[in-house]
Amino acid sequence: MPTVYFVIPCYNEEEVLPETIKRLNLKLQTLIESGKATDDSRMLFVDDGSKDKTWSIITEHSNENKFVGGIKLAHNRGHQNALLSGLMTAKENGCDCAISLDADLQDDINVIDQFIDKYLEGCEVVYGVRNSRKKDTFFKRTTAQGYYKFMKFLGVDIVYNHADYRLMGSKALDALSEYKEVNLFLRGIVPLIGYRCDYVYYERNERFAGESKYPLKKMIKFAIDGITSFSVKPLKIISNIGILICILSVIGFIYALISFFTGNAIAGWASTICSIWFLGGLQMLCIGIVGTYVGKIYNEVKARPRYRIEEKIIKK
Repeated sequence: MPTVYFVIPCYNEEEVLPETIKRLNLKLQTLIESGKATDDSRMLFVDDGSKDKTWSIITEHSNENKFVGGIKLAHNRGHQNALLSGLMTAKENGCDCAISLDADLQDDINVIDQFIDKYLEGCEVVYGVRNSRKKDTFFKRTTAQGYYKFMKFLGVDIVYNHADYRLMGSKALDALSEYKEVNLFLRGIVPLIGYRCDYVYYERNERFAGESKYPLKKMIKFAIDGITSFSVKPLKIISNIGILICILSVIGFIYALISFFTGNAIAGWASTICSIWFLGGLQMLCIGIVGTYVGKIYNEVKARPRYRIEEKIIKK
């Protein structure tokens, strides 16, 4: 019978948190009563520098309920770092497996039993995968599916339609602790760990309350981080584009010479201006991509702490 930890990153979740704690508490008690989890199992809420009453709610419930634990980060470090801090804390407290999920109740907690069943069968990693994206808007559905396909094209091993709803066993958590990079993209790191894995399919719910903490701007940044953290293929694409432009330039030069000597040359500035703008824009794009990689190297070399825990509440 495993000791199970629920790890839930939170950022300004005061509207949904009481209901999340209520539902997860019921689920945890059901698991304990059915013999699928020990009485030492816990819910671990990670406050990622929230500006509302998130931490006070966690503290209040932890005083009344031994299953509720919490971590307060010193300042906002982003979802991935908050999640990692929770997973590492769960590992340090001797959990057999940790299940990460969002606080907004969009992840179907009814399939947690299936996660644990597969863990008991010998799986160290169990991925929660969405059945479909019918509830998403056309824009979000199209861009998300395109992103997963693009990541596959770049050679990144990523689970299609999987976010961060997953179970990780103690061996997988130990392996995860060995990955020291600052630029975290757990959806790409976890598949690199290896070990036996499986999938649980579920229907994603609507957000219970509050607003999404991932607006378009953050989603784009997250997507770029994922691409540049696990593939150097964009740099190779830049090189190939450069070679192609050189070939086209030679062809254009030969054509210009032929036109000049045959008397068919036509004076005009429109085509010249368009070419300059096109090549200028392309160069800026390429420099930007290279700059992104250089920036990531800069962050990695500094090796600053990925997070700092200000306060911790976990009852034995």
